[in-house]
Formats: sequence, structure tokens, C-alpha cells
Amino acid sequence: MTEAHPGFDWTDRYLLGYRAMDDTHREFVALVDTLLTVPDAGLAHALDAFAEHAVAHFEQEDGWMRTTDFPAADCHIDEHAKVLASVREVRQELANGNFDVVRELAQALMDWFPGHADYMDSALALWMVKRSHGGAPLVFRRDSAKV
Repeated sequence: MTEAHPGFDWTDRYLLGYRAMDDTHREFVALVDTLLTVPDAGLAHALDAFAEHAVAHFEQEDGWMRTTDFPAADCHIDEHAKVLASVREVRQELANGNFDVVRELAQALMDWFPGHADYMDSALALWMVKRSHGGAPLVFRRDSAKV
């Protein structure tokens, strides 16, 4: 881990109250953290692991949106597609020896995720919980100042 590229830690701030999504998001954060902190020699493996996760993660959410007629699906699915396109481009750059672009992607993902989770994923989590339980998600967050 370098000063220019701090790690990415999970926080209860990211909890949305839909367990399947929250579990996937924990893994997402851990894999982005690895991209930020792994030595260069491990970047290819870490990027492959992240890419595999991202495909499964986004396919899962896209599937939920399609099968439940989620109203804001198109915009959300498009955003996932753009992230996957960036991952493909970065994999090619890494194959050409450009290590920095992987760190740049990881930093961009760290910057992107909180807003995506707060706006797009929280709406999907609410939709999914409402459909399955008839109400809104209930989320308990620890006071990070006391932990």
C-alpha cells in the first residue's frame, strides 16, 4: 500500500439491507482493496479475480432487475456495462505492461462505488426487499467512532 493509493475498507455505511447484495458488495470492496495494495507481481491475478467477480456481480444484479421489471434497470445495467468495458480495456493495457492503469482503475472504482451503492443499488435493494418481504430494508450500522 502506498500513500498515493490508500486501501479500500468495508464500512457499514455501504450496507443496503439486502443480504445477497451486501455480501457481494463486501467482496467487491475487498477485491478493489487488493487491486490497490497488491505488489505489481500480483496485479494480473488480482485483476483476473476482480474481473471474474465483476461479471458475476453485475450479472446477478442485472438479472434481478430484468426478472422483476425494476423501473430504473436500463441506466443501472448501462453503468455496469461501462465498468466491465473499462475492466476489459485495463486487462489489455496490463498485458502490454502498463501496471499504473490497474491502480488507476482501482482508484476510480473506489471513488465510484459509494455513489453507485447509495443511489442505484439502494433503490434496487429497496425494490427487492419490498417484493420479497412487503417492506423496506432494515439496516443496522455500527457507530464507526465507537468501533
